[in-house]
Amino acid sequence: MKFDWTYFLNLFPHLVEYVPLTLFMAIFSMLIAIILGVFLTLIYLYSFSILRKIVKLYISFFRGIPTLVLLFIVYYGLPEMYPSLRGIPAIVAAIAGLGIKESAYLIEIFRAAIKSVDYGQIEAGESLNISYSKIFLHIVLPQAALNALPATGNTFVSLLKETSLAFVLGVTELFAEGKLLASASLKFFEVYVAVGIIYWILIVAYTWLQNKLERALETPYGRN
Repeated sequence: MKFDWTYFLNLFPHLVEYVPLTLFMAIFSMLIAIILGVFLTLIYLYSFSILRKIVKLYISFFRGIPTLVLLFIVYYGLPEMYPSLRGIPAIVAAIAGLGIKESAYLIEIFRAAIKSVDYGQIEAGESLNISYSKIFLHIVLPQAALNALPATGNTFVSLLKETSLAFVLGVTELFAEGKLLASASLKFFEVYVAVGIIYWILIVAYTWLQNKLERALETPYGRN
């Protein structure tokens, strides 16, 4: 069977139309993951023992459960327990499920980033009678954010690819549209190569932006 170059090239204008939805899902899932991740990281580091154990259980559970299973639980399972959730849009369920899943990874990333900041800087601030809240906001947090950026970026890359799982809930994003086109044309190789290239281009573009951001943030700390 010959590779149909004409069909392959004509796929891109059509598939690109679904890139905004894929990016929308990835960005909003990441926002949920970051908000949950920051909140639970602070509990993990600075709260009571019982709450820290709950956060550890949260991390263990959501890192251990397959993403596809979690999406099914959110979309099909939760409405059975809570009737008020019936009729929830599939895209909302997908974004929520992906955000919760990735937050479990971000907790560990943020925790390690905060711990990586030299404790001597905190002691120096305390010796000057600066409150810990100000030390955290102005000394610890900026450095921790910079330290966490590479791993957080890798998490976003993984999340961008995992949005393809939303098709099982009926969300027609980039991969789902490719699947429909492949089934209709029976040109599976051409379609999936085109889909893969688009994902690759998105990740290359994001990686370039992340590298630019890292270099800009590193300048004040003399890390160039």
